[in-house]
Amino acid sequence: MPLYEFECKKCHHRFEKIQSVSAPDPECPKCKSKVERLLHAPAVQFKGSGWYATDYAKKGASTGQSESKPAAEGSPLSKTESKTESKPEPKSTTPSKE
Repeated sequence: MPLYEFECKKCHHRFEKIQSVSAPDPECPKCKSKVERLLHAPAVQFKGSGWYATDYAKKGASTGQSESKPAAEGSPLSKTESKTESKPEPKSTTPSKE
């Protein structure tokens, strides 16, 4: 059951009361005249991730590994990259000294 705030139209006394939505408005506890239900913004509490600016990725950042960063040394990706990037050294045409 929600908590409502009421204000007396005659003496301007404010009070709170827990009652159902369909219940009629109570009367003022001080002067027994009619009251008015006051409206307020609802209380909202956001839970979980994604509600704060710090939870979002920065512009331009991608999830996973970016292309500009080298792979770790032990990963299979770094081994294949090093094989494809390395070029065989040309054989020397000069005679070797023995």
